[in-house]
Amino acid sequence: MKRLFSLMVVALFGMSAMAQAVIKFEKTSINLGTFKEDKVQTCEFVFVNTGDKPLVVQQAFGSCGCTVATPPKDPIAPGAKGVIKVSYNGKGKFKGFFKKAITVRSNASNSIVRVYVQGNMEVDD
Repeated sequence: MKRLFSLMVVALFGMSAMAQAVIKFEKTSINLGTFKEDKVQTCEFVFVNTGDKPLVVQQAFGSCGCTVATPPKDPIAPGAKGVIKVSYNGKGKFKGFFKKAITVRSNASNSIVRVYVQGNMEVDD
């Protein structure tokens, strides 16, 4: 009896350990197009928690100071959507084509995910 109880406890812990949040982005890259240097560009990365536990986005940060990401503050329920807002300010940066990474850290089984913004910045006249 004691052995059967121990086996049941181990099975329950194993099943609960398998339950996790999973973050799945609708798009992993967004093209901001061609724009002037003095125009701050913004976009949103939409994602879904396809897991069965609440998803908590702990961090979202750009690869440089010109790219700022704002993650949701509240947990995302299983099956629900969330948004990471991103702004790109190229003032004073190199002109032409760019591609910047945003690293997203969460409690999901795929705990680190990278998404990208890209575009072509023109020189102001």
